[in-house]
Amino acid sequence: MHLPSISSLLLLLLPLLTLTFASQADQVAMHTENQPTTSNKPTLADLLTIEPSASIFYGYARELEMSSMLSDGRLKLTLFVPTNKAVMALARKPHQGMDDVDDGVEISEEEFDSQSKSNVEHWVSVHVIPEAPISLNSQYETLLRGKSITFTPISKNDGKGPEWSRVTLEDGIRILDKREGLNGVLYLIDSTISPEVDCD
Repeated sequence: MHLPSISSLLLLLLPLLTLTFASQADQVAMHTENQPTTSNKPTLADLLTIEPSASIFYGYARELEMSSMLSDGRLKLTLFVPTNKAVMALARKPHQGMDDVDDGVEISEEEFDSQSKSNVEHWVSVHVIPEAPISLNSQYETLLRGKSITFTPISKNDGKGPEWSRVTLEDGIRILDKREGLNGVLYLIDSTISPEVDCD
């Protein structure tokens, strides 16, 4: 019995192998075309998670339903995040609100929790502008209705450095750093923004 040579076998199998590899390449190409595009950029939630100096702000924000916006890639937000040091320096903490409520009226634990959550929501909301990127020479509405943030150029600045280093917001709050995420921009600030709404 005569066995075919290796070269004869290759000549017979080569067309089949070519078709098989071409078919697999087409499948891979089609598979990658239908894949959703992903970004290597972290979300604002990711940035807050890895920023140790913003853990108090993020702790308050995570308690709220609005915290889902921080990881939603479809929404664009600008956050002004006070450092832990700035939050600790507050005479009244965010959950306590701005008003002294020491008039002797007792409230239930449920009412207290509801009031605390409302205070936190107001406080976090004034640190969020529902658009990004923004220009730091305009006025923008925050998530808290009736409250906007304004920017003022630093008079002694020589015009050098990034835009954020040349302005203050809310009469003297300095921006310390900037981080960009998939769904917006995070600015670290050296103080907190008051949740007191603007007067017309």
